[in-house]
Amino acid sequence: MTESTYKNWRIERDSDAIVWLHLDKAGSATNVLSSDVLEELNAILDPFISEEPRGLIILSGKPNGFIAGADINEFVPLKEPAEALALIRRGQKACDKIAALKCPTVALIHGFCLGGGMELALACRYRIADDDARTRLGLPEIKLGIHPGFGGTVRLPPLVGAPAAMDLMLTGRAIDTRAAKKMGLIDYAVPTRHLKRAARGVVMNPPAPHRPKGWLALTNNSLVRPLLARTMRAKVAEKAPAAHYPAPYALIDLWQKHADNPARMMDEEAASVARFVLGDTAHNLVRVFFLQERLKSLGKKELIAPRHVHVIGGGVMGGDIAIWCALQGMRVTVQDRKHETLAKVVKRAYALYKKRLKQPRLIQAALDRLIPDDKGVGVSHADVVIEAIFEDIAAKQNLYREIEPKLKPGALLATNTSSIPLEVLSEALANPSRLVGLHFFNPVAQMQLVEIVSSPITDPGVARQAAAFTRHIDRLPLPVKSSPGFLVNRVLMPYLLEAVTLEWEGVPATVIDKAALDFGMPMGPIRLADTVGLDICLSVAEILSQRLNVDVPPRLRELVSAGRLGVKSGQGFYTYHGDKPQMPRLKPGYVPPSDVAERLILRFLNEAAACLREGVVADADLLDAGVIFGTGFAPFRGGPINYVHESGVETQRKKLQALEEHYGKRFVADAEWVEL
Repeated sequence: MTESTYKNWRIERDSDAIVWLHLDKAGSATNVLSSDVLEELNAILDPFISEEPRGLIILSGKPNGFIAGADINEFVPLKEPAEALALIRRGQKACDKIAALKCPTVALIHGFCLGGGMELALACRYRIADDDARTRLGLPEIKLGIHPGFGGTVRLPPLVGAPAAMDLMLTGRAIDTRAAKKMGLIDYAVPTRHLKRAARGVVMNPPAPHRPKGWLALTNNSLVRPLLARTMRAKVAEKAPAAHYPAPYALIDLWQKHADNPARMMDEEAASVARFVLGDTAHNLVRVFFLQERLKSLGKKELIAPRHVHVIGGGVMGGDIAIWCALQGMRVTVQDRKHETLAKVVKRAYALYKKRLKQPRLIQAALDRLIPDDKGVGVSHADVVIEAIFEDIAAKQNLYREIEPKLKPGALLATNTSSIPLEVLSEALANPSRLVGLHFFNPVAQMQLVEIVSSPITDPGVARQAAAFTRHIDRLPLPVKSSPGFLVNRVLMPYLLEAVTLEWEGVPATVIDKAALDFGMPMGPIRLADTVGLDICLSVAEILSQRLNVDVPPRLRELVSAGRLGVKSGQGFYTYHGDKPQMPRLKPGYVPPSDVAERLILRFLNEAAACLREGVVADADLLDAGVIFGTGFAPFRGGPINYVHESGVETQRKKLQALEEHYGKRFVADAEWVEL
């Protein structure tokens, strides 16, 4: 029977004196641990301390998942450390009360169980999860510039062993039920229909709580921790420099110093998170989180129901788009005239599916959805047709003339062109308003952004359907105006070309790349150009140079003419063994120019300002979102326009002026700087 009802919680006590505590946050589609949710939970738990039930089972009243974490909206207005500490202590207090109960406590998990929701589950003695593929568990706080703060750092390492626990917290990744069970994060994985029965069974006949065995039991030992901590720091440093991302290093220190003293560690955890949540890195990473949510909101899934996707072009980009769509559960036909090209697509698909899906039956099911189609039979049956052939206007236009009569009514026709305006391509169509750009980025399986490109004649409804389609395949849509290079390539190309110019002037490639990495870029521009392919960079640069103030450095043409195309040819600016570059040593005593980073970054920022002035995207926030998710622009800086404001508009404009005086017109400040 229902005992009492709160605003966000519903309490039921059954005939066996088991309390079923349902979280159903009012006015929200998703459960989050907001202040009012935690205050009510603390009040609910207080009577259980003196009069314990037979057992406590915590579950969600929402169909989409358990608990998504703390309410990030409450981070934004925080100004004082005391405010932040009080917020964190409230969550710790609720979890501590659950952990202190002597009766069996069970977290009954379906869908997502993340962040503070995972920490609440860790406070329970047992965790039972739905074995559905949509169930995901994790502690993603590190992606917001903080680390777990509701006791997760204290409770997780003893539960699963330090290596797995720290990896989960330091990467912020979410894992499925199968991986969670293997790790020991959950006790049982059961089908949806058996969840409540399993929870009741655990309360009525409680098994011994899980503890790591063998060598894992020793990994939290005070003698072992310093050795493991050193390895962890080195691994983190490969992707997250301490100067830009301090939270993971603080988490390692916290565990190394205080894992023997849970009470002290809990205090230090709260103080650490309170400090970081007010810092610039967390402020900007929280901004990035909200930018991501905005991009998601731009694609309304109900606008399209894509079951069959047809991709024309089995090259790296076209093949990988097809592979990704099939992974997302769609039937996909991939068209190419060359059988060997289609064979390579299937080979790459198997490698990705094996890595992502692991189970043979799931791998085979995904492969069955990916259908090589050398005759192009699938084009007349597809809900979405994506053209991904080489960047040639005539070739693309001829293809459209051929396939347009075959398209079924209402089918979405999209091009993956990276630089050709849609106005030009759509001239070949009887109905030019149906053409939309779906510009993916390489590698497709890793890059979340898809530019939704519209020309003045593109039907707005078609553009909205294209955005909806990207959400069906778990990607982020960014509406952009059809213009040379759209947004991402337009902003990225001057930055890459400045890097090529620096190298041509004699600055070593390693020095150029290090300057960008030190700024916070995920990859140096020289390495990035090699990875994209120097032939592709040259093609895009030449297209942009016809319409914009972009000069193509002779060095780029020289390398392409020599067949040095980057990673794919084994040699570009660097020489490659597989995907790894051979890094030449600097000459003893070499002193690099002092303005390498400024030349790179200000070309980037100046082009971003020009795109904002021209309305390539609707506003500055969307520009920041697109550049972060499309180029990897230093997320802790919150996007290029945000960085300009935080570092000082006038300061950056004066730097541009100095560079213009020294290097010429390519550094002329765009008119948008006045508006900024």
